[in-house]
Amino acid sequence: MASQHRKPRSAGTRVAGIRTPALASAALTSVALLSQTANAAPSDDGKPSLEEVEKKVDDLYRQAESATEKYNAAQEKTTKQRKLVDGLLDNVAQGAQKLNEAREKLGSYAAAQYRTGASAPDTAAFLLADTPQDYFDQNQLMSRLTERQKGAVDDYVTERSATVKQRQEATESLATLTDSQNDLRTAKATVQKKLGAARELLSQLTAQEKARLAAIEKQRQEEAADRAAELARRQAAEQAAARQESGGTSSGTGASSTAPAGSTSTSEDSPYATKAEKALAFARAQIGKPYVWGATGPDSYDCSGLTQATWKAAGVTLPRTTYDQVNAGTTVSLADARPGDLVFFYDDLSHVGVYVGNGMMIHAPKPGAYVREESVFYDGESGIHSVVRPA
Repeated sequence: MASQHRKPRSAGTRVAGIRTPALASAALTSVALLSQTANAAPSDDGKPSLEEVEKKVDDLYRQAESATEKYNAAQEKTTKQRKLVDGLLDNVAQGAQKLNEAREKLGSYAAAQYRTGASAPDTAAFLLADTPQDYFDQNQLMSRLTERQKGAVDDYVTERSATVKQRQEATESLATLTDSQNDLRTAKATVQKKLGAARELLSQLTAQEKARLAAIEKQRQEEAADRAAELARRQAAEQAAARQESGGTSSGTGASSTAPAGSTSTSEDSPYATKAEKALAFARAQIGKPYVWGATGPDSYDCSGLTQATWKAAGVTLPRTTYDQVNAGTTVSLADARPGDLVFFYDDLSHVGVYVGNGMMIHAPKPGAYVREESVFYDGESGIHSVVRPA
């Protein structure tokens, strides 16, 4: 995985072919806010600066979210493996029953032979033999059995072989399940450790420091919203130019000609837009619900749990984790993003949101936060990894 540290933000870098303005006034305001924490170096008593605490907390939340996706993957694998083990154990039980029935049938023939005084094989030795068929062959007993007795021997040999195989498969599957459960516990412990460290850092802040952090975060969101608005304007301009080049009004023949970039309206001949509208209606209804790591709804979500549930409402099944969701569709540029597309963040793909238009998305941000709509630039331009159209 790539480094968990937040990449440096830059107001003038290029994202998906779109250059955003420097936002001088916003930057000046940001500088003014940050100047309140200008003691960037640790104080004489060794206490970290407010900026250092903010960065550390952000890093811990990022690491916790990355560990959450590993937890989700381990949980999904464990659930599937448990179902497989249950099925194999059922097969073993059924096989054991069939083996007992075959053993009883074979034993009844041996008992009948004994009662009539006929020469009978050593049934006990046969039933305990590692290879029953070889036992019969070596002792030249098969030629002395009736057809019905030979059938009973064949049934017993077949059931015993099947039972041995089923038990071996169940044993191997149980070992895999144990490994999955260990991975699950490790990921859970990592999430809890990172969140605990973040809470500890925040608990050491004074009320005044927390207020200053909130002010910095508010300013960051305002800058991100400005970048989102600029993205929306550029998308709309590009689509208007494309429509003009293609003959003026939209004919509904292409994805980019059906509606302005910021619009969430659907086109009658666009199946994707119809599904996206259903997905976004669901996503909007989740706004205000808490982020809970590992949650898939309906009362709380983590980031990939929300996007999975969002598209499920539109009849589209997405994988559980961000690592798999990023491969569950067609990659498009941010400039071509349409409502309903999934926006992935960071090199380790540890976060995802659903695009709603106008450079905005709905996502479950982080522990302690709630599902909300905000700019895709919420963590700077360099945080955006890719955009995927899932249907």
